[in-house]
Parts: sequence; structure tokens; C-alpha cells
Amino acid sequence: MMPKIVVTQPIHEEVLARLMQVGEVVMNPGPEPWSEAELHRHLKDADAMMAFMPDRVDQRTLLHAPRLKTIACALKGYDNFDLKACAQAGVSVSFVPDLLTEPTAELAIGLAIAAARHVLAGDVSVRKSYAGWRPQLYGMGLHGSIVAVVGLGAVGRAIVDRLCGFGCAQLLGVDPHGDDERLTMVSLGEALSQSDYVILAVPLLDVTRHLVNDTMLEGVRRGQILVNIGRGSVVDEAAVARALKDERLGAYAADVYEMEDWLLADRPRQIHPELLQHPSTVFTPHIGSAVKKVRRAIELQAAENLLVALNGNEPLAHYEASH
Repeated sequence: MMPKIVVTQPIHEEVLARLMQVGEVVMNPGPEPWSEAELHRHLKDADAMMAFMPDRVDQRTLLHAPRLKTIACALKGYDNFDLKACAQAGVSVSFVPDLLTEPTAELAIGLAIAAARHVLAGDVSVRKSYAGWRPQLYGMGLHGSIVAVVGLGAVGRAIVDRLCGFGCAQLLGVDPHGDDERLTMVSLGEALSQSDYVILAVPLLDVTRHLVNDTMLEGVRRGQILVNIGRGSVVDEAAVARALKDERLGAYAADVYEMEDWLLADRPRQIHPELLQHPSTVFTPHIGSAVKKVRRAIELQAAENLLVALNGNEPLAHYEASH
């Protein structure tokens, strides 16, 4: 009997064909996620699952998937997956750690420039009634600025690679477990008080949830540009909204949001309304890895991880419950 493979989002034809060679594939036509009830219905006799960013797998999910052997995540972060519950159920969880790095780092720089140079306001101005140059929308450049990168994993280091070409006055780094000879290592409080830009590339852990909060933002350098491409709940969005309102922060740009951290029962159900209404914010809909050739490569790698696990072997990149 061929294994049943559940794919929770539409995938590239080449990837789908690869999976169909070895199993019966049930794929969500997307782009909206299945409801919990729909997911449970598809998983009741599934052997494998290819998961994406909107998915959450916890003990309740696993109770509805008694045959499930493996979850292949077409993403890097594991925050929305209960790894201990998966391990206890005998379900392996694999991921794609490296392919998202470069495009996410590129987007971080793009968001920083868009926020600091008033790109959104400028676009509106041109479309509304452009009559030529006027002395307006003066912002701040990366050249000659102090920039801090918080979190020096693969994405953080890739962001530093790109910043090195902008002629920044100084590059600061914040990471208790990492280092980089190109950076001056400081505490988060020092980074917030000294930097013109702070770029967050931090994974979501118990110790990093609301790492940027009211207390930290009390000492922020006035006019600072804060960028978050790590995980939404690394910042307290309500605290950021207050810092923008008080004009302590100059702008906030993000590709990730607290509402997306599905495994957190007390997460907000929407982006903070005051952030959405504030003129000094720039937002993208979690498109850090949304480059066509990159997404195809991520799906292919996830498919290979899934097939390796179905054959009883250990995928190249897999999660340990100890994470």
C-alpha cells in the first residue's frame, strides 16, 4: 500500500511529481490554510506531512494522526511545532535550515532602507500629485550610521555581510552565544541606546519572547529604525506602538508578527492596530524567503527529507526534541 502524504500548501509541479512517485498525495490547493478540522480529517490516515509556515503541530494534532511517521517542514524555524510531543509520538521532524538565509537577509536591508528613507510615503506622494522635487521626506542613510544586528545565526551573519558594503560608521552585534570579528559586541540595552538602526534576527525561544519590551525601549536612541525579520514575538508589538507614539522610535519595519506564532496560546490574534495605523511603519507579509527559485529549492529539499524519513532513514537536517 502506498503511503499517504499530506501537503498543506500548493507546491511546485516538479516537487508534487516527485512525491506522487512514491505515495498518494493530498494537497491543499491554497493559499488559505485548511481549518483545524480539515487538517485533522486529512491526517487521520496519513503517513507523512509536508508543513509550511501557517501550520501548528501539537499534541492535539498528533492525536488525530495515529499513523504519522514524519513531518517535513518547508521552513527554517521550529517554533510552531511541539518537538517533545512529536518525539513522544515517534514522529520525526525535519526542516530546511540554509536556503532561507540569503533572501531573508536581503529583505532585512530592504526594510531598513524603506523605513529610514520614507519609501512608502514617497510612493504615495508621487502617485497622488508629483510636481517635481521639493524639500521633504528627509530620512537617514545606512552610510555613516551605527547599525546593530541582534542574533548572529546564519541570517544575522548574512545581514552583516551586506552591511559591510554600506560604509556604516560602526557595526554592533548582540548575541550571548555568538561573535563576529567585524562587530563590536554589546548588550541589547547598549545596542538600543547607541544605534541608529537595530535589526532583529532572533529565533523565538522562551528567553527571547518580548526581548524588546517597554523596559528596553525606555532607553532607545531617539529616532532609531527598528527592523524585525526574526520572529514576531521577539518584540512586544504594543510596546513598539507606544515607543512610536512617543517618538522614541523613528520607525518600525517587520516581516514577522506576534499573531503568527501559532503555538503560543496567549498570542494576539491580529497585528497591533496602532502599528498598522502609524505612518512610520513598513510591513511585508512574511516574504523573507519569497523568491521563486528559493521557494522551489526549499520545497524540493523538504520533499527529499520526507522521502528519506519514510524510508526509515534520518533526514540530513532534523529537529531534536531538546530544542
